This record gives sequence, C-alpha cells and structure tokens, in this order.
Amino acid sequence: MIFFKAIKKLIGIFLMMGLFFSLTAFSSVLEMNRFYIHVNGKVLVCECADNSSSKALLEKLKISDVEIDMSDYGNFEKVGDLGFSLPQNNEDITTAPGDVILYLGSKLSIYYAQNSWNLTRIGKIRNQNSQELKDVLGKGAVKVRLSLSDR
Repeated sequence: MIFFKAIKKLIGIFLMMGLFFSLTAFSSVLEMNRFYIHVNGKVLVCECADNSSSKALLEKLKISDVEIDMSDYGNFEKVGDLGFSLPQNNEDITTAPGDVILYLGSKLSIYYAQNSWNLTRIGKIRNQNSQELKDVLGKGAVKVRLSLSDR
C-alpha cells in the first residue's frame, strides 16, 4: 500500500513538472510573437504578423537589438533603413495608426496615419492612437531600437 502511495505521489510530481514545462514553452512561443520598440524613453509593443518577414526579423533580434534612424515621410509615417534585407510578403494594404511595415525589403515604417500601397506587414502596435504615436515618435529625426527585451 505504501508502495502505491509513493508511486501515485511520483506520478503527480511528474505530471506537475510536465504541466510546468508545457506552460513555460507556451509562454516562450507567445513572447516570441512580439518585439519592443524603444523610442524617446518609451517602450511600444509590436505584435507580429504571421509571415516570413516578421519571423526573419525576430531571428535577427535574437542575435542583437537593431537601431534605426527614422524620419517623417509624407506626414503619415516614420521610416528608416534596417541595414539588412528581410523577405517580402507584399500585399495591397491600407495602413492604420500603429502598423509596422516593411518597405522595399529593407526599410521599416511605423505608421501614425493612413496610407495605401503594396507593402509587407511586420506587425501592429496596439493601444496607441494617431496622436499618441505622433507624440511618442516626435517630430523630425528619431533613433529607434528594436529589441526582444522591454528594457
């Protein structure tokens, strides 16, 4: 009888460990579906699109953070050169504030207003309206850091 209680207890421990590791792995998958945009002392969260472009960017960010010098363009976006190319998944898109877009395979744009063009969606910044994004991004040139860390 004692033997069966010990076995039952061990099985319970193994099940709990399995659940813990499953939840940890699930949490890691969720975490890898986003990156952080550090700009002017603020941190924005970008939820990634499900495509090879955003996956390739996440792989780059596993190696190191990416710094981008961005500037205003067309009074609807901040745009800057990544310094490397990503695969393109272009589609006709009408952007909205918070869209993070790959342009020409090597330029990253953060939209704070609407525009329509054939672009690749990288992700979306949530909980920021147009004015809030303009305030965070500021006027003129700005340095932006992409990272897998919120610090």
